[in-house]
Amino acid sequence: MEPHEEKPIIYTMENKPIVTCAGDQTLFTALYSMLAQQLPREPMEWRRSYGRAPKMIHLEANFVQFKEELLPKEGNKALLTFPFLHIYWTDCCDTETYKATVKEDMQRWQNVLRLHGSTDWLIVVVESDSKKKNKTNILPRTSIMDKIRNDFCNKQSDRCVALSDPLRDSSRSQESWNSFLTKLRTLLLMSFTKNLGRFEDDMRTLREKRTEPGWSFCDYFMVQEELAFVFEMLQQYEDALVQYDELDALFTQYVLNFGAGDGANWLGSFCQPVRSWNGLLLRRPIDMEKRELIQRGEASLLDLRSYLFSRQCTLLIFLQRPWEVTQRALELLHNCVQELRLLEVSVLQGALDCWVFLSCLEVLHRIEGCCDRSQLEANFSHTVGLWTYATEKLKSLGYMCGLVSENGPNSEELNCTVDLLAGLGAERPETVNSLQSPYKKLKEALSSVEAFEKHYLELSHAALEMYRAIGRMRSARLVGKSLAEFYMRKGDPQTAQTFLLDSLKSYTAEGWSLPVTHTRKQIAQCQKQLQQTEDYLQTSALLASDANLTDEERKHYCQEILTFANQASEDKDQRMALSMSAFAQLRELRFRPATATVHVGASLQLELRLCSLMPVPVRLEQLAASVHFTLEQPGARPGLAGSQRRPGVSPDGTVTFPATSPSYGSPQASAAPALELYEMQDRSPSDNALNSTGVVCKNVHLLLRGNDSTSSLDTPSASASALTMEDGAQMLKTNDVTLLPGNNSIVFTAPSMKPGTYTLRQLCATVGRVQFVLPHIYPIVQYDVYSQEPQLTIEPFTESLLAGLPQRVKFTIVTGHYAVKKGDALQLSNSPSMPILHSSSCSARILSSTGELVGEPALSIQASEKVTSISLPVTPPYHTLEFQLEVLCHIPSSPVRAESERLTNGEIRHRPKSRTRYNSGMASIDQKVSIDCPWSIYSILISLTFYTPFRAKHLLLSAGKRKYIQVCLQNVSDTNFRLANQTLMECQPTPLLELLSLNAKTHQLVYSKQCMYSLWEMKWSSELPQCLQCVFAASFSPAEAPDSALKPYSYEFQLERVSTLYSMKAEIQPAVGEQQCRAGTLCRLEVSVTRLTEPSESEREDEEATESEGLRTTKLMYEVVDNSSNWAVCGKSSGLVSMPVAAMATHKVQMEVMPLFAGKLPFPSIKVFKYLPHSALPMTQPDTDSCLENDNLSLLDKGLEDQADTASLRSRGSVHSLGSGEQQQPRGVPMPRLEPFSPGQVFNCSLARQVLVLPSTDDHVLEINVT
Repeated sequence: MEPHEEKPIIYTMENKPIVTCAGDQTLFTALYSMLAQQLPREPMEWRRSYGRAPKMIHLEANFVQFKEELLPKEGNKALLTFPFLHIYWTDCCDTETYKATVKEDMQRWQNVLRLHGSTDWLIVVVESDSKKKNKTNILPRTSIMDKIRNDFCNKQSDRCVALSDPLRDSSRSQESWNSFLTKLRTLLLMSFTKNLGRFEDDMRTLREKRTEPGWSFCDYFMVQEELAFVFEMLQQYEDALVQYDELDALFTQYVLNFGAGDGANWLGSFCQPVRSWNGLLLRRPIDMEKRELIQRGEASLLDLRSYLFSRQCTLLIFLQRPWEVTQRALELLHNCVQELRLLEVSVLQGALDCWVFLSCLEVLHRIEGCCDRSQLEANFSHTVGLWTYATEKLKSLGYMCGLVSENGPNSEELNCTVDLLAGLGAERPETVNSLQSPYKKLKEALSSVEAFEKHYLELSHAALEMYRAIGRMRSARLVGKSLAEFYMRKGDPQTAQTFLLDSLKSYTAEGWSLPVTHTRKQIAQCQKQLQQTEDYLQTSALLASDANLTDEERKHYCQEILTFANQASEDKDQRMALSMSAFAQLRELRFRPATATVHVGASLQLELRLCSLMPVPVRLEQLAASVHFTLEQPGARPGLAGSQRRPGVSPDGTVTFPATSPSYGSPQASAAPALELYEMQDRSPSDNALNSTGVVCKNVHLLLRGNDSTSSLDTPSASASALTMEDGAQMLKTNDVTLLPGNNSIVFTAPSMKPGTYTLRQLCATVGRVQFVLPHIYPIVQYDVYSQEPQLTIEPFTESLLAGLPQRVKFTIVTGHYAVKKGDALQLSNSPSMPILHSSSCSARILSSTGELVGEPALSIQASEKVTSISLPVTPPYHTLEFQLEVLCHIPSSPVRAESERLTNGEIRHRPKSRTRYNSGMASIDQKVSIDCPWSIYSILISLTFYTPFRAKHLLLSAGKRKYIQVCLQNVSDTNFRLANQTLMECQPTPLLELLSLNAKTHQLVYSKQCMYSLWEMKWSSELPQCLQCVFAASFSPAEAPDSALKPYSYEFQLERVSTLYSMKAEIQPAVGEQQCRAGTLCRLEVSVTRLTEPSESEREDEEATESEGLRTTKLMYEVVDNSSNWAVCGKSSGLVSMPVAAMATHKVQMEVMPLFAGKLPFPSIKVFKYLPHSALPMTQPDTDSCLENDNLSLLDKGLEDQADTASLRSRGSVHSLGSGEQQQPRGVPMPRLEPFSPGQVFNCSLARQVLVLPSTDDHVLEINVT
């Protein structure tokens, strides 16, 4: 064994767990390389305490020669120098040698370990076959192993391992070697876990004592960093990083508590003044200089932070997270500045800027060294913050050292530069050979003005391009603004203005009011230096209206404008045009009248509410508005513009303009202009018919123009238009107006001499040499001036005109452009059916265009046989003349057609909507009136529709041979009437006929929709005429009118074939053996038809009679139907009978019927028709639904050959279809037809008779039909 004072042999590099090797060093040296290579190959599962997740780690070891000095002394808690395992190597296979030397050496080794409390050891016995061959008397290997175990491993037999000839290539050797490696890894991991756990417990105990007075953060820092080193040694970089993060958080919390007044004593060492600011050092794994300062308690705040961040940076790069380094670096730099302020550390002015600048570049260079260019370009978002921060600090140093001013630094600034460079110290050895080291860049930048400008512009443009590459345009604008400030300090306003305009565009678009104000102030300064007068005045106007500035600043910029405006100019006509949006805002416009529509020559006023944004009153030489005039379309309807309100105009004639902030310019500058759409109509000049229509955009030039780069300044492009505004034909002007701050009201009188549409285009305020122009007024402001032709309308004074009564009609004359002169008159043609009723006290009303009453002059009306002349009073143009007249429409005696009457072509007559009566039951009478007007050579034809208030109908009633005439008069109007003197007479009275009135009252009140019935009996002394002409007459008046107001009403009608020819009677008999009819039982129906009178001469001509054997007969057809389904007709329900043409001739027909219900049932319906043979008709097509059959019922006259019946004719419709030959086309087949009798010719004696029907005997439910 070698002496103890000799230094141990270090076989591997540092930062690995230490394993000591005792015993045969030559043996171990032979096995070292193989052991060092194969030990970390297989991972081991590391299970930690406190529920932490297990991890797979690869164990490495630093094998050193065993020495007692390596064993930790009491109180030494360092883990990096702690030997975790002790191995004793021996290849002894001889018992005597073992007893003589090896055992003693092992005993001494064990005593030393036991003395220092080390229990982690291992004895390795290497078996060598070569030694066995040389010595034949040696004991077997197990004897040496047994002796060693008995001597040293009584209770820990696993601490002794046999290794079988590891240098040989055999399966037995390989198996033995693998077992040894597993044993070694297990023991090493067990020792590591045990000692590391003990170390963590001691560290926690130390941390819990941090509130004690003597506790030191630097001592605790070294302890926890020892733990971080161990994790790093095991390549557990994440756990190592956690240790440094905990130290970072702990120190930060103490600093914050110090700022809040709760300071720790040990913080005093970090409050010492900063004497070195050489920045971060990230090129060394461990900055031993700063670590020693921390260990001695002499480190400053910057030293601690620099060392702590350098260790975090190293671990993050090991973890391949370089972009987190940049994020943490930016946070560190900002936090250090704040922590120095909280701890009130004395720092030379500019020293922190140097430290931050060097640190930023150091971090960037470190990242560039571990990443390629593509990765850097893809992660500009992580590094651009450091570039920007370095740029800001370099700029601050340049200002401080006088490197930005135009004249260069002075002596004081040079001394400041020297002090700052002295604090940097000497350049570090790692960067001496680097041409682009942060140290050299800073030293060069502070050496001269040109070098500073070079480095500052290089950094600024690099940050600018990175921001643009990653799309962070706001930050790019901020860097550009910083560059602008630099150029302004350098006396280059032209370049500065470019960056400022770019920034202003972004601020304006996003609505940042304070940055907009600040940037505009800088732009105004540049423009003033560049003598850009127009732009400077425009910017001054925006600043004068900016509420973010103080009143003094606003007044200053306003005075700049007024001073320029009042300066004398050689060219008086040359004026400078500025945007009005910064000077004043148009808030509201009100039309008087509110309709914004007047006739030619009328007065129209426009009241503008203008809000001045200037801080002082401003006197305007002139305020003008340009008006675009559009001629009135030749086919346009007069007055149409007033009836349709324009969009954007309220009912009171007010147009409200959207409020905009002057800080962001006018709506035209900040957003796209709104569409100005107008309707275009193409009408025919002959009849004013609409040919086509479309939409026209009138501001295409604004929508399609390119965006101006300086649009955010609202520099108007209206200079040319401002020069031509005064030459315009249509202008609204007012002179000498003083605009006070806030709202102002200005009234214009609008031109209205030509008909058409007037559109307000621009607004211009003139102040000396300056014109403030609003180039586009939106919403669109228009008013219409119309020229109207005279119009005459006649309309009922009430809802409808009633015929037969005096009715008032209203004459309305709209004079339009025509002036009614003295002597002008209306000539109305008289009509006999509608006379005009006039009185001497008729007056007219004259109204103005606004509806105000002007006068009520009297009318002079003169009537002749054909013409009624109405003298008109003098009326100015565009006034309305109104008067009323009474007319009377006579009711014709013959019935007038109803509204639903069909025209000659078969179509229903439709009235215009303006003349359609809401009650379709009233008949109408159209009256035409021709009027000659003084303003036209053509006559006007006007139609008035009158409605007949009554609807009359008549009915002939019979009672045997007695005859009655009933007249029904229905009031179809909405008025209640009083009727009197109802009479009925013949049109040509004869003494043979008398009409006897059966009406008791002569005066009756007929309400609306009520009917009144009148009845007369006919008395005659000889034969009744074939045709009877009658007229019903009565007098009527409104219910509340006096008797003098009664007007006549007549109704003519005609009666034909009045006399009764036949009498028909029916009888129903029960079945044989029954006294009463029963439901469901057949009964006998007997129908008898009796001829009452001999036919007259006229009746002989109408009837088709045949003569057989001296007996003259006519044919009738009967039909029995029951539409109420009370009876079932059994057998034949219809048939033909031959009726003798003689008085009291009777014919009887019998058939069977069955009652279907019980009760008093009405008789079935019995109908009789005339049967006309085919010889009396033209050839017709037979009806497919009818069939003539022989009648074999019990007829009285069986001998008649042409008796027939129709079994299939069961309904009334089918019978009429047989006789409807006049509506069918002839087909060449002769067919008979049926013709109904006239009312009153057939009298049915059994029309209302009923018969009692009993229920059947087996019915359980009684059904009674009540009619």
